[in-house]
Amino acid sequence: MSATPLASVLFVCIHNAGRSQMAAGFLRHLAGDRVEVRSAGSVPGDQINPSAVAAMAELGIDISTQKPKVLTTEAVQASDYVITMGCGDACPYFPGKKYLDWQLEDPAGQGVEAVRPIRDEIKGLIEDLISDIDAQQKAN
Repeated sequence: MSATPLASVLFVCIHNAGRSQMAAGFLRHLAGDRVEVRSAGSVPGDQINPSAVAAMAELGIDISTQKPKVLTTEAVQASDYVITMGCGDACPYFPGKKYLDWQLEDPAGQGVEAVRPIRDEIKGLIEDLISDIDAQQKAN
């Protein structure tokens, strides 16, 4: 267990209710305390998407206690990686951050059957992200 996280990651989507919450849940689950995890939305929703909660629960990951949060400049400044999922121009840009844009379907209003493929795509992207973070750490 490291005292200082290897990296800090901020996931951003419009409502911070589906994609970014699933991504944050996967990263917390797969990387543990090795990576600091944040998520936020440019226009946060009232609650986490119930279909996203159900799809993640199928894999033993509980995101039911998470709440949508508003995107702040401070959250971006405090993060090494800023991963957007459809928030467009609402994300502030700061030099020195690694920005990634993941083109993912929005699970809003969809049932768990439609959310599963989005969840599975996010899991693969998170596994690649962890590999990238580990490789950066070894390079430093």
